[in-house]
Amino acid sequence: MALPRVEIPTYELTLPSRDEKIAFRPFTVKEEKILMIAAESEDEKEMITAVGRIIETCTYEKLDLKKLPLFDIEYIFLQIRAKSVGEIAEFKVLCPDDNKTYTDVELNLSEVNVQVDDNHSNKIIVDEKRNLGVVFAYPTLDISQVGENFNDMKTEDIFQVLISCVDHIFEGEKIYPAKDSTRKELTDFFEDLNQDAFVEIRKFFDSIPQLKQEVEVENPKTKVKSIITFKGLRDFFQYASPTTT
Repeated sequence: MALPRVEIPTYELTLPSRDEKIAFRPFTVKEEKILMIAAESEDEKEMITAVGRIIETCTYEKLDLKKLPLFDIEYIFLQIRAKSVGEIAEFKVLCPDDNKTYTDVELNLSEVNVQVDDNHSNKIIVDEKRNLGVVFAYPTLDISQVGENFNDMKTEDIFQVLISCVDHIFEGEKIYPAKDSTRKELTDFFEDLNQDAFVEIRKFFDSIPQLKQEVEVENPKTKVKSIITFKGLRDFFQYASPTTT
């Protein structure tokens, strides 16, 4: 005789990148196990793979994760986690004033939102006289496996991310879609840029929308209060995963 099945509730959220509602459900114990194993491994690629698998199944496999900006992925994951384990995440953090004392912190996941810099733009001018520039698409989950911070990347990885995120290059009214160019052509384009132009491109990546939340902590030994900032998929996976509650 078949056993009765547990009914799993369905919820709804709005994607931060566009005004589109999607349905999702909490993860099951079986799926939670995937997250726990990934968190215990401390392997970033395994964590990213686990997040992708959970999001795909918990959104009824109706999303193409390869086309979603990473900040959408971050937000979806956090919403799924909140409905699965609880909106309050409890964990320990290292106090920054002495870098040796840990203290308990509570984070209300329902209050965490995607933060957007007022000056952020995905259109970068690299030569004003020629009106020459680049329009970037936002990094996806696949691209995030290379890295999320230019300062932590090797030079080769930086160019890999740049090329992967180009939507098109323009000069005046003429458009050059990235899909119509070879990898070498795109690499040559970026290698020919001067330092000022490259700085502007870095500003785009440094200010990409992302989950961000500041929390005040007090060192129980020194009584010094500090602000800790949680941001990006890595932080919220580490601290909001089931193993840290």
